[in-house]
Amino acid sequence: MLGGVNNQLFLMSLAGFPVVLFLIFILKWTSARGKSLVERSPSIGFEDEYGTLVAVAEPNNHIEGEILRQKLIAVGIKATLTQTKQGPRLFVFPKEESAARAHLKSFN
Repeated sequence: MLGGVNNQLFLMSLAGFPVVLFLIFILKWTSARGKSLVERSPSIGFEDEYGTLVAVAEPNNHIEGEILRQKLIAVGIKATLTQTKQGPRLFVFPKEESAARAHLKSFN
């Protein structure tokens, strides 16, 4: 007993503080700006803003680009079709650039 107070009641009265602190932490975590778990909408960039990927084709539309992408995938070349500010572009990794250009030239 602390000064004539029942210890069990004293400790039970302090048990609410960690719960409230936990709820405050969860509330701050879920409402923090810039750390959303929801995916941001993709932004369209220029051709040179796609990291190490190299543009190998400039199709007229996405249908033509998807056909070319599927042809590259069929021969084992990883390709990505992306909408850039200049229009649709077909990107590959730099080590596969020459092979991709050769295959695309043979398809036309």
